[in-house]
Amino acid sequence: MLFIHNDVVAKLLTMRECIDAQEHAFRQVPSGSAVNRPRIDMYVPCEREDGYYRWGTAEGTNDGIFAIRMKSDVITWPVGDDGLWRESKYCIEPGTYCGLVLLMSTRNGEPLAFINDGVLQHMRVGGGAGIGARHLARKDAGTVGILGSGGMARTYIEAFQVVRPIERAKVFSPTKANRNRFAEEMSAKLNIPVEPVDTAREAVRDVDILATCTDSMTPTFSAEWLEPGMHVTMLGPRELSQDVLDRCDVRIRQGEGTVKMAESAGAKAEIGHSPFAYVAGTPEERKRLPPKTSEGGFGGDYPDYCDLVTGKVPGRTSDDQITFYHNLGNQGLQFSSVGGLVYRKARAAGLGREFPTEWLLQDIRD
Repeated sequence: MLFIHNDVVAKLLTMRECIDAQEHAFRQVPSGSAVNRPRIDMYVPCEREDGYYRWGTAEGTNDGIFAIRMKSDVITWPVGDDGLWRESKYCIEPGTYCGLVLLMSTRNGEPLAFINDGVLQHMRVGGGAGIGARHLARKDAGTVGILGSGGMARTYIEAFQVVRPIERAKVFSPTKANRNRFAEEMSAKLNIPVEPVDTAREAVRDVDILATCTDSMTPTFSAEWLEPGMHVTMLGPRELSQDVLDRCDVRIRQGEGTVKMAESAGAKAEIGHSPFAYVAGTPEERKRLPPKTSEGGFGGDYPDYCDLVTGKVPGRTSDDQITFYHNLGNQGLQFSSVGGLVYRKARAAGLGREFPTEWLLQDIRD
């Protein structure tokens, strides 16, 4: 049994491998060789009077590997001094986080590995955006506009450069120091000019690929800013307005983004960034939770990746079309495919921290 830390994941995993592993897994879904269970969360009142504890899981399996990704967070939904409504998270205290991926063998049930999910999470989401660009962006797409300057924004632009001839990029985030740091780091890493700009409008103007990579609870740009030929993608479910979606000529989702279950007093759809959640707490405590918003969502009834690559639906048919890839869904399958790849590479390289598998086994039948 291995424990694979973030530094090992960063050493072993390339973005091209991350993209290819996901596509390999996604293509197995129609035959039944791979399966994904969308994310389900659980909310419980926490010690903060303005927040909730959230436990989240997603599961998937392909090529003999089962994965469950587990997240333990305290969630708040603050409105900042800049007037933006966000979803914020931490574990124990701001700046620390707890996310783990557990891998199991579907051949004999053997526990294989625990993996810190930080680097893997950023890579699998950025890689998912890269898949959308690979199939929907114009072949000559060379410019990128990024809204947001966090870890996900970094992997998004990295993934775009893997699948398209990206020559330059622009980035906007509300904090000037953050966008300047992003521009400096990514210019050096990707060997292209990355320009920090002062407004979201300027980041969107005259780009071939537009990605909004924020924790916003409200749309981050206007539909009027979209230009013919753009490819658009997102990170969070609330970043795009319905007007933006209506302007897109082609809309494809990654996969099933939410379970379709009946709501009740203790089970609710679309709480913040959660597609579906079971909720504890008194009526008074539940007032801490954010109201449901009509903006964005978890994938609607769009055709999905498999519909696109099997030819059931067309993708981009003209350089003038605006295309959109809804980069949610298949989360569990992303973790089994990319997590499985990292596990196999760690085994081959002799990396990761070994501990006895027997610690997780017992002789008492449940």
